[in-house]
Amino acid sequence: KVERFAERKSHNSFLEPEGLNTDIVYPNGMSGPYPEEIQYKIFRSMKGLENVDIVRPGYDVEYDFVNPQVLTHTLEAKSIAGLYLAGQICGTTGYEEAGAQGIIAGANAGRAAGAAYRGEEAPLPFVLGRDEAYIGVLIDDLVTKGTSEPYRMFTSRAEYRISLRADNADLRLTRKGAEHGLVTDPERLAALDMRQTLIADNVDRLRNFKLYVTDWAKRGGNDLMGGASAYKPGRESHKKTAEEVLGMPNVSLKMVEQIMADVFDEEQKEKQQQTEGDVGASTGEVTDVVNVENDKLEPTPMSVYDTVEASVKYKSYVVRQEKDIESWRKAQGARIPPTIVYDHAVMPTFSKEEIEKLNRFRPSTFAEASQISGLTPQSLVYLYHHVMKLNKESRKKKREEESVAV
Repeated sequence: KVERFAERKSHNSFLEPEGLNTDIVYPNGMSGPYPEEIQYKIFRSMKGLENVDIVRPGYDVEYDFVNPQVLTHTLEAKSIAGLYLAGQICGTTGYEEAGAQGIIAGANAGRAAGAAYRGEEAPLPFVLGRDEAYIGVLIDDLVTKGTSEPYRMFTSRAEYRISLRADNADLRLTRKGAEHGLVTDPERLAALDMRQTLIADNVDRLRNFKLYVTDWAKRGGNDLMGGASAYKPGRESHKKTAEEVLGMPNVSLKMVEQIMADVFDEEQKEKQQQTEGDVGASTGEVTDVVNVENDKLEPTPMSVYDTVEASVKYKSYVVRQEKDIESWRKAQGARIPPTIVYDHAVMPTFSKEEIEKLNRFRPSTFAEASQISGLTPQSLVYLYHHVMKLNKESRKKKREEESVAV
């Protein structure tokens, strides 16, 4: 870190107590590949730790690994059939990363061994795509790009991270697991079917419920559900669905459903009064013999609340995300100007590591840029838009010069 961030004047370390009944503190953020005497010098240079004692010196582990580019997406070795690798041997670091690879390697190895034992054909490979799971992102990065340093799975590495949420993990993966014989519990599959139906029904209910924009503004607050244009001339006849209103900032599913329930109750009361009036008119008096069932609009069940809200909230972002990725894919063969400047002033969203790698490799096409390990999909999309902007400005300048010359 001293070499990579030479311009920094200090480095943060978080002192974390190991427990309630001990004085031992863990210095999070500190590396340990130094002799014990050097570690003492480092820690005693920190304010408040001038007299600190080290209970257990820090250490680093150095290990050999197999270049993961020699593996397929099932984590089977390309040159040795039946050999599957997972964990640090593939160049990763971290428990979750190792466990994720173990799921894929173990599933494929077990299914292949089972089929061979029974004398059956080799089963279809169990592979997760980048748009299906973070596991898919991790493995695709490893087997296509390789890694020059211990690999960690950061969310920024995933181009579809808006869709890869904890609340929809079962919707993304359980069915696929069942198709490959990994999920066999009928109760679990029935629960998934029920959850999918509940989600679809509640989203449809939001999509089909409409109010005038002025009504949304009155009931939910002009600042929250109205917007600047709610009371503009001609807007009073414009309607919005509950789904559209939920997509607005700071509006929750609970708020929207409360308004829907209020409207439903009002309509029920009107029906009740109308029914009583009709009976009274026919008999000459108002009677309470007739009872209209007082139904209530039930809120979205908590078991699917987060998924319903998130799927509506992120809908427009998911559409835009897919458009960006599609534009990027079509531009794989497009060239990157050799004169392009890779600098934080021009590309403020890029990390220091990404700027360094772009300056080192100087990719000539977007396809080459996508093969640079450590360059996130979001940064690649940003680079694409930046280059398109440069090309547009270049063409405009050329036209202006030509017109002046004429």
